[in-house]
Amino acid sequence: MTTKIILKSLFRKEKILKKLLFATFLAAGTLSADAQTIKGVITSDAGTLPTANIIGKSFNNSAVSDLQGAFTLTAPAEGEAVIEISYIGFETKSITINLVKGINDLGFIQMAADGSAALKEIVVKGTMAPSQAKAYSIKKNSLAIMDVMAADAIGKLPDRNAAEAVQRMQGVAVARYHGEADQATVRGTPFAWTSTLFNGNRLPSSNVMGNRSSVLDAVPSEMIQYVQVAKAITPDMEGDAIGGSINFITRTAPSKRVLNVSAAGGYNTFSQNGTYNGSVTYGDRFFNNKLGVIVSGAIWSRQWGSDEFAATYNTGASIVEQKNSLNTVLFKRYMGERETKGLNVGAEYKLTPSDKIFFRGMVNKFDDIRPVYESYIDYTNTRFQYNYRYSHYQTALNGFEVGGEHQMSEKFKLDWSYSNHKSEYYLDTPPTSVNKGLPIATFRQKITGGFDNLSSDGKRYWGFDSPNGVGGTVENFETGLANPNEVMDPSKLLLNQLVIAQLNNSERDQIAQVNLKVEASSKVNLKFGAKYRHKDRTNSYGSNYVYLPGAAVGIPNSPALVPLSNLQTTSFPSGSKFFGNMNGDFSQFIVNPLTKNQLFDMFGQPFQTANGFMDFTSKTNATAFYTGDENVIASYAMAEIDATEKLKIVGGIRNEYTAMTLNGTKATTTGTPAVITLSPSVVENNYNSFLPMLHLKYQLTEKSNLRAAYTRTFVRPNFGDMTPGSSTNTTSSPMTITQGNPDLKPTFSNNYDLMGEYYFDNVGIISGGAFYKNITDVVFTDMSMQNIDGQDYMVTQAKNLNKASLIGFEAGINKRFDFLNGFWSGFGVEFNYTFLDSKTEVPRVSGTTTVNDKTSLPNQSKNLFNAILFYERNGVMVRLAGNYRGNSVETINQQLGPDYYIWSDSNFTIDASATVNINKKLKVFIELNNLSDSPVKMYMGDNKQRVTSQEWYGSRGQAGLRYDIF
Repeated sequence: MTTKIILKSLFRKEKILKKLLFATFLAAGTLSADAQTIKGVITSDAGTLPTANIIGKSFNNSAVSDLQGAFTLTAPAEGEAVIEISYIGFETKSITINLVKGINDLGFIQMAADGSAALKEIVVKGTMAPSQAKAYSIKKNSLAIMDVMAADAIGKLPDRNAAEAVQRMQGVAVARYHGEADQATVRGTPFAWTSTLFNGNRLPSSNVMGNRSSVLDAVPSEMIQYVQVAKAITPDMEGDAIGGSINFITRTAPSKRVLNVSAAGGYNTFSQNGTYNGSVTYGDRFFNNKLGVIVSGAIWSRQWGSDEFAATYNTGASIVEQKNSLNTVLFKRYMGERETKGLNVGAEYKLTPSDKIFFRGMVNKFDDIRPVYESYIDYTNTRFQYNYRYSHYQTALNGFEVGGEHQMSEKFKLDWSYSNHKSEYYLDTPPTSVNKGLPIATFRQKITGGFDNLSSDGKRYWGFDSPNGVGGTVENFETGLANPNEVMDPSKLLLNQLVIAQLNNSERDQIAQVNLKVEASSKVNLKFGAKYRHKDRTNSYGSNYVYLPGAAVGIPNSPALVPLSNLQTTSFPSGSKFFGNMNGDFSQFIVNPLTKNQLFDMFGQPFQTANGFMDFTSKTNATAFYTGDENVIASYAMAEIDATEKLKIVGGIRNEYTAMTLNGTKATTTGTPAVITLSPSVVENNYNSFLPMLHLKYQLTEKSNLRAAYTRTFVRPNFGDMTPGSSTNTTSSPMTITQGNPDLKPTFSNNYDLMGEYYFDNVGIISGGAFYKNITDVVFTDMSMQNIDGQDYMVTQAKNLNKASLIGFEAGINKRFDFLNGFWSGFGVEFNYTFLDSKTEVPRVSGTTTVNDKTSLPNQSKNLFNAILFYERNGVMVRLAGNYRGNSVETINQQLGPDYYIWSDSNFTIDASATVNINKKLKVFIELNNLSDSPVKMYMGDNKQRVTSQEWYGSRGQAGLRYDIF
């Protein structure tokens, strides 16, 4: 991005900003010069209390405490003053103060649980209610439309990472990868449309496909203090959030000394191995409470596994009826080990009653070791194929933030921060080669006896697609081998290919920001801010180093192909029955795999020389590499206006200017014979995003709010979608090509929301509302089968659609049955439901005409719900939770149309947890995941039996204890 472009963008706004600032200072100057400042921190036995209401009873002003319980309230003059503090589930507290000139620091203000017998039972003895009271208070007082979850609530559910923690929240859906949630989205929109934030700043993403959705399985849930899911944002929030934003707020220093530890052990029913996790948190204050520190660490180690049945289809066939015929089927088993580690450090120091500085740091590491065993039946080429790969994926998310808060005068408050975070996703194998990535060995064996379940046209189908009803179903799969004794034989499986699939993605974000809040009057607060973000990204995903034996490519006098039986192998991993969730015996596809060291040795020079391997890496390999940077200048101005005692208006504008540059390599093929020339290629994409927003919040009663909002938001194109190069994978079947589209435009949305909420006296809520999004320039992923140089490839490329719309409604309730007597009063329910209906049109050329295919947005499920039955009384908490996500389109095939779209099937999981307070310090707990053993299933077209992938990963559980030392 050039300096001229930045300056032009800023100068256009200069006059507007000058006028706003002039009006701000003028308004602030008209207030009493004798105004005094009251500061304090609201706390309780359950910790600090965020968004407590502080009202001046002897003067006309009010304030709301921040997420750390701190507040600032301006009084008109010196002398005696009375303030009143109220909070859900706590007694209202009145304090008389003798105000002196300047800052009046009240320190920590302790609140007591509500004295009524029923409510005191819930708040003091409850295990969930104290954290829910905090969450509901934040939601009730928020300017944005949002839902909130507090740390204690996260800890009471069997959710071990950040993505799993948010799946319980209204309107949130997650993607599961081998049984664990790793991404989250709001209101069912595509994952990249949800802004994932840590402490208000977007996380860098090293996502494998180069998109902007953050993978959250590297962050233990123990690192999180609050989760805020904003569905209608305000101008002081990141604007690239069409679906909404999920803000993970890390732990901060407590109001008093805290030291707790937890430890648990468990079992995975699929791997039939153990799991364990542990955590420790320490926090304290020093130097008369001026210095606060917190350190928390967690580790979660687990053995895991899964079985995946996958099928590919001949969608590139020239005869339409044969496009649903089977190309390959795959029996894939994962059996590995995962370890998630996290460390969070926080510190704050009060320099003066008016000035505070803080530091936040985090180190997170996710190691995912997964040997993979793949057995194929290739119906097109009449052969078996066996792949073995040893993968040790490593994900790291590290960084820090420093900042300060300064009460510059009675009316002006300034905060600033600088943060530096880096996300990495990489592989360090094999050690025997200078090229690093995922090592894959491919063996093939010719099927000599043919098949006896082919259809009348000579192709293999599922029975419902077959022209004469032959082929069966996935549930009762039969190989169709004419000779039942023809099985995968290590002496006949010949080594045909060695590949290193490169993966080394990293992204670093450096962010500087400043915010100024001005109390223009007792009814008007103004806020201004600016943010600069510099992003650096490197990407090497999609490039393959390919090594082929001379005998496989017809080179005379080459050494014979190496059979698997001649190599060092080890026993097939134990665990649950091989594909025990399917009907039938598939033990014929169990092949003893290579040892890890044998696989690595095959990529060393001695093995490759002895067995006639040569480097056949494509000269276009370099096109998969790219580096890039992105610079964003954002600014905003907003006003919070108490128009009446009941009506609050929040309005403002946000502007984000984005300048992105990608540096890649372009391949050009010319002449006969073909000559490939590589040349540097640069992609630039600069654009401005002007985002007006308006929120109305009307207090119907003290217990209920009605909210309406208009917001304009956007989504930046993904890096991986715009790269000038392309990547080819020859190890998959069919082979694939992924290439970029440098001409992509950002996606914009005009959003309309209407929501209502009512808060019960016993720490509960009922809420609901409707929303509508009008979206332009949607980016989608197009997949089509193309014949290139005589070979069939599945080609993937991102494209823009003209427009889309999304309409929906959501409702939720959390209600305790305390109107019942005795034992039964401990029961309660928590239920939320979201309905979504999106529409967009995908242009498709059919003959000489263009047809617009109607479809929903990718990743958008029509129905989402959570249902939780809980019991909470006398220190006992039991929760049974169900989570449902409806089916959704995952991949759009523009060339062939809706009959060939890839869908994700609906998924319903059941989890359970229980906690018992042995005494005030010691708790024991049990957590159970996926009791329903629900598979993750994908299919093609309108028939759910036309499976493309179906994966089972079993259930897991653990039991442990938590000890609060302080």
